[in-house]
Formats: sequence, C-alpha cells, structure tokens
Amino acid sequence: MDDLERAIIVSFDQTGAVDSVLKSQAINFCQQIKDAPTICRLCVEKLRFCQIVQVQFWCLQTLHEAIRVKYSLMSSEEKDLVRKSVFSIACCDEESGGILAGPIFIKNKLAQVIVTLIYFEYPLIWSSVFFDFLAHLSKGGAVIDMFCRVLNALDDELISLDYPRSNEEVAVAAQVKDAMRQQCVPQIVRACYDILSMYRNSDSKICATVLDTLRRYISWIDIGLIANAVFLPFLFELMLFDGISEQFRGAAAGCMLAVVSKRMDPQSKLSLLKNVQISRVFGLVSDDSSSELASRVASLLTGYAVEVLECSKRLTEETKRTSFELLDEVLPSVFYVMQNCEVDTAFSIVQFFSGYVSAMKSLSLLTEKRLYHVSQILEVIRSQIRYDPMYRDNLDTLDKIGREEEGRMVEYRKDFFVLLRSIGRVAPDITQAFIRNSLDAAVTSSGGNIEEVEAALSLLYALGESLSEETIRSGRGLLSDLVPMLLASRFACHSNRIVALVYLDTIARYAKFVQENSQYIPMLLAAFLDERGIHHPNINVGRRASYLFMRVVKSLKSNLVPFIETILQSLQDTVAQFTNVDYSSKALSGTEDGTHIFEAIGILIGMEDVPLEKQSGYLSSLLTPLCHQVEGLLLNSETLTIEEAPGKIATIQQVIMAINALSKGFSERLVTASRPAIGLMFKRTLDVLLQILVVYPKIEPLRSKVMSFIHRMVDTLGASVFPYLPKALEQLLAEIEPKEMVSFLVLLNQIICKFNNLAHDVLEEVFPAIAGRIFSIIPREAITSGPGANTEEIREIQELQQTLYTFLYDIVTHDLSSVFLSPKSRHYLDQVMHLLLYTACNHKDILMRKACVQIFIRLIKDWCSRPHEEKVPGFQKFMIEVFATNCCLYSVLDRSFEFRDANTLILFGEIVLAQKIMYEKFGDDFLLNFLSKVFLTTHCPQHLVEQYCQKLQGGDIKSLKSSYRSLIENLRHQQNGSLVFR
Repeated sequence: MDDLERAIIVSFDQTGAVDSVLKSQAINFCQQIKDAPTICRLCVEKLRFCQIVQVQFWCLQTLHEAIRVKYSLMSSEEKDLVRKSVFSIACCDEESGGILAGPIFIKNKLAQVIVTLIYFEYPLIWSSVFFDFLAHLSKGGAVIDMFCRVLNALDDELISLDYPRSNEEVAVAAQVKDAMRQQCVPQIVRACYDILSMYRNSDSKICATVLDTLRRYISWIDIGLIANAVFLPFLFELMLFDGISEQFRGAAAGCMLAVVSKRMDPQSKLSLLKNVQISRVFGLVSDDSSSELASRVASLLTGYAVEVLECSKRLTEETKRTSFELLDEVLPSVFYVMQNCEVDTAFSIVQFFSGYVSAMKSLSLLTEKRLYHVSQILEVIRSQIRYDPMYRDNLDTLDKIGREEEGRMVEYRKDFFVLLRSIGRVAPDITQAFIRNSLDAAVTSSGGNIEEVEAALSLLYALGESLSEETIRSGRGLLSDLVPMLLASRFACHSNRIVALVYLDTIARYAKFVQENSQYIPMLLAAFLDERGIHHPNINVGRRASYLFMRVVKSLKSNLVPFIETILQSLQDTVAQFTNVDYSSKALSGTEDGTHIFEAIGILIGMEDVPLEKQSGYLSSLLTPLCHQVEGLLLNSETLTIEEAPGKIATIQQVIMAINALSKGFSERLVTASRPAIGLMFKRTLDVLLQILVVYPKIEPLRSKVMSFIHRMVDTLGASVFPYLPKALEQLLAEIEPKEMVSFLVLLNQIICKFNNLAHDVLEEVFPAIAGRIFSIIPREAITSGPGANTEEIREIQELQQTLYTFLYDIVTHDLSSVFLSPKSRHYLDQVMHLLLYTACNHKDILMRKACVQIFIRLIKDWCSRPHEEKVPGFQKFMIEVFATNCCLYSVLDRSFEFRDANTLILFGEIVLAQKIMYEKFGDDFLLNFLSKVFLTTHCPQHLVEQYCQKLQGGDIKSLKSSYRSLIENLRHQQNGSLVFR
C-alpha cells in the first residue's frame, strides 16, 4: 500500500479513530495529487490493480471530476486512455480490479464516468459506444447489469425531464436521443428481448433490471418496437406467469404502464389502448393486494384508466363511445385498487374521477352501468374521507396530534367534497340515496363505528353546500326523508367530539327545511337542547351547539315563538352555569365563548310577536339575577383576597358578556317606542354595570367589557342613553391607558355617527381630556420608520393616530366643529391644526392625507360661512399663509407626489377643491398671497399664472384641476426658484 492509498483510506475514515490533524493532512495530500497533470493515468493504473474499495471510489470520482471540468484541456491520448480503460473495466476484461464484483456505489460511479464521456463524445467521437457494449453482453449478468447502470445513469444525468437542465444539457440530450434512434435503439430493444428470453427462468433479478431500464426509454423511442405482436404479448406473459419472482413480474407491469402512457395522437392512442387488452391482468390485484406485484399492477390499471379518459377528451363524438367502453371495462378494477391496494402517489384519485364525472356531463343518457360507477366513486370518496381509527382518542381530546390530524384532514377532504358536489349535480338521486344508505347504516350499526358515522354525516354536510336554499326548504328529492332521519338520529357514539360536531353542523345546514315543515321543529329543538347539543358532556361541543342554535333561531325566528317557554326551561341550567366561577375560568379560544346562548334567547324573547307581559317576565327573569350577582360581587370587593379576586373578576366579565349578548335581540324601536318598559330594564342594568368602573377602575378586561356594553346600549336605547353617557365616559377616561384610547375613540365615533349634533354637549365635555391625553402620547410630526420601528408600541401609536383622524373627520362632517371652539378645547386648537397640516402634507398614507384636507375644507365652510367674516381669529391667516403654501403647493411639488397613482389623484382633487373654496371665502386675500408669495418666488411662467387665475375664478373644477396639474408639472420640469423640491 503506497502513500496515496493510505491517505485515501485516512481521508474517508468515518469511525472517528483517526486524528483530525492527520485526516486533514491526508485530505490535502489527496488534493495535491488530484491537481497533478498525470492524474488520469494514475487513476487508471489504480483501478486496474487495486482492490481497496475506498481507492477505487476515489479514483472514479477523480476521473469523473477531471472529465467534467477539464475535458477540453485533456490531450487526445489521455482521452483515449481513459475511454478504453473505463470501458474495459465495465466489460469485465482482465485487470479490471474486480470492480464489477464490488459494491453497488462503485458500479454506479463507474457508470457515471462513462455517461460523462458519452456527454462529450457521442455521437461524433465515440459513436460505437452502445454497439461496443452490445457486443460484450454475452459475457453474462455482470456486464448486462453494468450496461443497464450506464443507460440508467444516462437517463438520470442527461435525458430525463424530471430534473432541471441547462439549455446546453437539453441540446446535448436531444442530440444523443436523435443519434440513438437512428443508430442503435432497435438493437438495444432486441438485446433486451433476447436477455429476457434467455434468463427468464434462471435470473429474475437481471431480467427485472433490464425491464426497469427499458421502461425509462419507452417514452421517447419508437413505440412500435415494444407495442407489437411479439413484445407486448411477451410482457403480458411475464406478468401472468407465477413461476417467476414478483419483482420480475412487477417490472413487466412497469414497462406496460410506460407503453400505455406514451404520448401520441388520440386516434392512434385509442387503438393502442384497445389492443392492449388490459382485462388480462385484472385478476392480479385481487390475489394479494398488499404484494409488490399487486402494487405495480394497480399503478398500471390506474395509469391505463387515466390515459383512456384523457384520450376521450380529444376524440370526436363517434369515437368517444369506444373510450367509454374501455373505461367501463377497467373501472371496476380501479375501484377495487383504490379500496384495497396502495395507490401510486403520482395518481390523483380526485383529479381522475373529477375528469370522469365531467366527461359524463356530455353524455345524453347515463346507463345503469355508469350509474353504478357513480355509486362506486361515492364509495371511494367515503373511504378516503374517513379518519384513521388510530387517531380516535387524539381527536376526541383534541391534543396536539389530534389538532394536526384534524387540520390535515380538513385540507385533504376539500377536493373530495368538490368531487361529491359535482356528482350531486350529475346524478342527484344516486348521490342522495347513497348518503341516505350511509346514514342509515351508521344509525343502525350496533357498534357505532365513529369514523363511519362521521364520514356519513360529513358527506351529507358537504352535499348541502351545493344545494340552493329553495331546494333545502322544499325538501326536494330524498331530502324529505334524509332531514327527518338526521333529526331523529341518536348514534351510539354521539358522545364523541368529532361525531357530535359534524352532526350539529349538518342539522344547522339543513334547518331551512324545518321552516317549511314545522312539524319537525320539536325534533330540531331536541337535537340542539339535549345531550347531542348544548348539554353535550364536552364543553367545546356544547358551546359550538350554542353558536349554531343562535344561527338557527335567527333563521326561524317567529316559527319558534310557540316553543319559547320549552326552550327557556331547557336552558335554565346552561344560563345559570355560564356565570359560575368554575365555568368562567375555562377559557376557550375563538368566537365560541358560550355567550351565543344568551344571544339566541335575546332573539327569541326580543320579537314583537311575544306579548309584552311575557316579554317583560322573560327579560326580568334573566336580567334581575345577573344584576344581583354583579351587585353582590361589587359589594364585597374590598374584602377580596388575592386568590379570590381573579375568579370574581372573571365572573363579572361573564355576566357583562351574557347581558351584552342578550340585548342584541332587542331593537331600538321596540325598547324606545313600542315597549319603553323593556328599555327601562336595560337602563337599570346599565346603571348597575357602570358601577363596575367605580369599584374596579383599573381592571382593563372589565373596562373593555363595560365599554362594549355601552356600544350595545347606544344602538339599543338610542337617544335615551344620553343621561348615562357623561358619567360613563368620565369614568372610562379617568384611568384610561394609551392602548385603550383607540376603543374609546371608536365609541365616540359611534355616538357621533348615530346622533349627529345631538352629541354636541357630551363631546364638548370630553374633548379637552381626550386631546390632552392623545397629544401627550402621539408625536407632533412623523412616527419613526425604518429598522427597529415595527415595535408593538409604535404600532399602537400608529393605530391611535389613524383612529384620531377618523374621530376628527367625524366631528367636522357631523356639524360638530364648534366643539373645537369651546373655552376648554380652544387651548388645543393650535395643536390640532398643526397635526392636521403636517399629516395633510407628509403622511405616507395618501388616504389619511385626503381625510385631513377634507377636514380643512369643512372647517373653512363652518368657520367662514360669509366672506371676510372671521369666526375664529387667525384661522383665515393660517389657511392663506400656511395651509395654502405648504399643502397646496410644496407637498404637490414634491416628487413623492405621484400623479400616476389613483389615490394620489383623488388627494390632488381635494387640494384643488380646497383652493377653490378658499378663493370663494377669502377672495383676493387668498389669491394675491398665493400669487405674490408663492408663484412669483418660484418664477412660474406668466401665462400659466394667468391661466390658473382664470380657471380659479371660473366655475369648472375639472378644468381648474387640469390647469393646476399642468402648472405643477411645468414647475417640476423647470426646477426654478428657491422653493424647488424640499
């Protein structure tokens, strides 16, 4: 063993026994040898005589790199030496170093070296490479195996389109394929046939290898070389002969799949598919569906079916019949495969059946056989959407594994449900009958298989998505049987979470049927109110049932009036439990927080169909205990221990949420006009809940819940809420945190938009405090941007600023601008004006800038109603000298003001309108200032100034806008004066 061989062995060491310094030295030594000019000759010599595997691999790898990188620099003698040497080794000549008897990775690396030579030398230099190999195949299995490895490597490294290729590689691949077609492909195919015939009874492994190699090439060689009277029957003979290995038979099936998948014109393809006589292999999948052979034959059958279907899409109506006959023949086996075998991942069940159902739409009549196929497709859908029983406990408790599996199945099922709805449109009766039978089987099943029941219910739920509201309401087709069966169902596995949830979703989807068939209302109510729904042992199911029940109540409304007392009686324990400390501590995420049951009750008892006396009684029985509960909790607040406080606060939150949800069912008209006694009950409730702000002034969750209730009361009580607002707003403002200010402004915006100038006094009272608080939080100018600026604090300030502009906009657009002029508010007027001005000129949000300009326009109209009248001292001067100059000119001159942007154009229109209104209100004071102090300093061309004045004094705003844009663009272009582009 020489130094190089020792260095190679050390460099390849993976045991960790070799010193790292020594290993690094060995690697460097090997690299130095690689760089030597005689490296190819050295590698060839080592390959001939050295038996050490690491050395053989290093030499082949080095040769591969040398040819790939330095081929153009190699001498012709060196190329000739490498070519002859590696080919000699591949053909098992003497002095081959025993490589063909060595490990697989050595033989694969040798094949890679030969393919690299083919890349550079075939067909111009080494044109005989394939014939050279064919001449040596008689030496036996080792050379045949090596030839197959070379062909496989050629496919992997150059020909196959499964890998990304450079343009050069694509061109070389085309050249190699063209040369092979002209020169040697028939001979290679013939050699394969001869090898298979010779070795079929003696060496199944080499035969399987040959077939797997041939399969790769069928897609681009002349199909007639395989699809002929000799080779095709031979492949079937191999598949059907049980005296050879499954691997050999499976390889034959793989070749046959390549044949039927061959791209060609549809008419020729149809003839080929017909001649294949695929029915001969149907029996192979039923013998042992888990075997390798069954898996390969399954892929053949599904591939054949896909090709027939694709072919039918491109055929004339006359020839389509043949393709459908072929499909009719193969589909039973395809159905069997899908139910019992492992299907190739390349085959899309949904895509295939969607194509088949789509093709059926073109048929005028569905035969009995095709209707049977439809039912089989439905069977496949049902089997595919079933949950795996191994996840049963995970899904019921919804642990991490259960959540992942549920999420995966939601995505996986989507396409199957789309397919189901397509079938429902093509064959509605078959679809509904199938679902009815599935449901019936699920109901009558003594074991109550959870996955079967869930799948049957999911099918019915998914079908409902494609049915119109009218179809469901009238119970068209078999729905008149299905829905009552569903409502009456009580499954043995109803306690399971996934079964209970899909059952509730499904009855909610079909609840419209009950609207027209009121005799089923008791059954519908029972399903929601008993242990299948709201009283289900799983709290998640119960709350989901509450939400769905609320939706059903909304849709049925007056139909349920006769059942109100029954419903309320059934819900007594649920209502009482909701504000229980233990219950309120069970925080559940999402929108299903349990309050929907109160919303449902509110909708029921809030209808005018309910007599006043009963309505008052129902509402009082709900509000009175809830209010007493709050009063009791507030009474003992000072004596609460640290351990007790969180539970009590959580309970108060629950009570507020319950009352809030309950009030949603009562309209403003009912509580203020037709039945004021109801309104009085809500006012008393509001009084009680406002005490929470006094007792717990700093508990943010409680403040938030009370604010939400005030929102609700503004909508419900209308103007009669005004006496309560000053106290409520004062208490909210007293301890308000910066992040709460957004919610507070939203409440004020609601009050402004609902009551307009009636809100003046309330607003005048709170505005100074709001302004003082906000101006202490938000910066006067731009909020920091760039790296590190996307913090939660900055995002909160940005949201507050945006809400503030909406608030100011609502004030001025609802005739409330006089609020700014009250004695207490005037102190902040200058800050408000400068903030609005800065935003109108500089804010990155164009729509925000537009809103600020609109605010200024409205203030001009409000505070300067008559020319030369100064309602607000200094305002006119501010608008003429500051706003006009900075907003109407400088901000528009800035190159960031992009006229090609649609929103910017809208902003520009508002700026032009502001100028028009300033001229109308301020007259020549505005115009002379704008001309003398602005246009003259920019050296604006005289004719543009005159044109602007003319348009400004005219009545056409569109013409003024066009003129001013031309003026601005001219100034930008000329870049005149000292005021160019700040």
